[in-house]
Amino acid sequence: MRDPQNAAPSQDKRAANIVSALQGRSVVLVGMMGSGKTSVGKRLATRLGLAFADADHEIEVASGMTVPEIFTIHGEAAFRDGERRVVARLLKDGQKILSTGGGAFNNSQTRDKIAELGISIWLRAEFDVLMRRVRKRANRPLLQTPNPEATLQRLIDERYPIYALADLTVQTQDGPVELVVEAAVRALERHLGLHRHPSTDNETTPPKPTEATTTVHVALDTRAYDIEIGAGLIEEAGGRIAKLKPGAACAIVTDENVARHHLPRLQKSLEKAQIRYSSIIVPAGEATKSYTHFAQVCDAIIGAKMERGDLVVALGGGVIGDLAGFAAASVRRGMGMVQIPTSLLAQVDSSVGGKTGINSPHGKNLIGAFHQPSLVLADSDALATLPEREFRAGYAELAKYGLIDNAAFFHWLEANWRAVFAGGKARDEAIAIACRAKAAMVIRDEFEHGDRALLNLGHTFGHAFERLTHYNGEVLVHGEGVAVGMACAFRMSVEMGLCSGQDAGRVEGHLRAVGLPTRIREIPGWNFGEEAIIDAMYQDKKVQRGALTFILARGIGESFIARNVDAEIVRKALVRELATEAGHAS
Repeated sequence: MRDPQNAAPSQDKRAANIVSALQGRSVVLVGMMGSGKTSVGKRLATRLGLAFADADHEIEVASGMTVPEIFTIHGEAAFRDGERRVVARLLKDGQKILSTGGGAFNNSQTRDKIAELGISIWLRAEFDVLMRRVRKRANRPLLQTPNPEATLQRLIDERYPIYALADLTVQTQDGPVELVVEAAVRALERHLGLHRHPSTDNETTPPKPTEATTTVHVALDTRAYDIEIGAGLIEEAGGRIAKLKPGAACAIVTDENVARHHLPRLQKSLEKAQIRYSSIIVPAGEATKSYTHFAQVCDAIIGAKMERGDLVVALGGGVIGDLAGFAAASVRRGMGMVQIPTSLLAQVDSSVGGKTGINSPHGKNLIGAFHQPSLVLADSDALATLPEREFRAGYAELAKYGLIDNAAFFHWLEANWRAVFAGGKARDEAIAIACRAKAAMVIRDEFEHGDRALLNLGHTFGHAFERLTHYNGEVLVHGEGVAVGMACAFRMSVEMGLCSGQDAGRVEGHLRAVGLPTRIREIPGWNFGEEAIIDAMYQDKKVQRGALTFILARGIGESFIARNVDAEIVRKALVRELATEAGHAS
């Protein structure tokens, strides 16, 4: 039921389209105290003709106490439990604009309920903006400390990576509330796949120009292609593909999870460009990179009457990119390929460079081909739907580029990783830096005969861990294996007298700070010894004439390829790793 005090007399066409596309879901505003959730929420509710509810106000009404009184009398834990129940009740009680308390989104059950019944918008504000606003009010219980500035910064550090999991992010700053409301409306339109027509929209504000994209060119002679990085690229895919290859049809390969979030937007974009397409949906997870699903995808492409001149479009993370790419390299002896990576790992690494393949029971990526894409569209908006664990795992591959040969980038990540997690300009900049680094290596060494192998920092260890855990993503995802592997590689470099312990400590410390594992025994259920790890390593692609190859380091940004590493050195390093960790509290 709509609250007549909060509902507009009538909706304009844009508002009506948004409410229709929401299909009964609520819009939930999350963010720090002082970010403007209540004021923006009320105006947005009026704009869309929906009811408005404030979770904190509902809690106060239900308890007969103010929020500060609840904190004082019952404590924060009791407040958070009540908050969780109130938010769940409000979400079930009809479509609305819902403003939540600053800590509500931190609760995983609340996030799940919001994802089920609503669309979340993070109202993101900088520290100085928040501080100016919260100083005006004395009813912020978490800031009743001797040093509220330090407390606010701590809360920002803790919460921003979690807020970044919201479906949408809207920047707020000092100025008219209407500007933030308009930004929220535009974000909803883009997220819901609504195409605006300014000539018929009931508004006077001119349309915002499309956000600029960053282009990274991969210069490989006749196989050259562009990597486009920016927001909203899935909606633009149809036009870009039509320009790339006029008249070509598309076989979209995606997984069940990605299909729910992004497939309708891509299909709509292709339809608008009048491109014939077929959608092939496979299960999510590393186990899908198998002979069985490879055959399924190839047969589906052929069954859809795709010709050699048509395109395979990989919509998904690294698994889908590898699987669809190998199918594109194989069907009709080679079809064109467009990568639309939807995970951080795929955007910064696996979608670029042409490596495709599937796994064997003997090891990871042992069956495949080099097959360069014709275009890569890295839509940064797609990362908003990533589970927190998957984003962190992708970050390991991002950090890898700093550790290989760009110490300045690693130092930048140490200072700015929270902004990368939060999204926006910092995230796009980090993705572009990684793509430029990957492109440069691919141009120098397309088929990995030389220094392109540096991109495997941490992977000899990581692939062994993945094989021993049977590629079970519930236990270990690829980026987590890489994170542990990079930490192991730096510690082994220290033991071999190549690298300082200080640098190895910084690497481990940074990975741990962002929430990644850095020790073998942090892998759930780990019960393998050093011999099992070495045996798994011998199935790695980089083994040459029976000799192990590792990427080791002389320091941060000073990695190198170490061939013919004595297995006894590796064995002793692993014995120390496992022995140290047997009593390791982390």
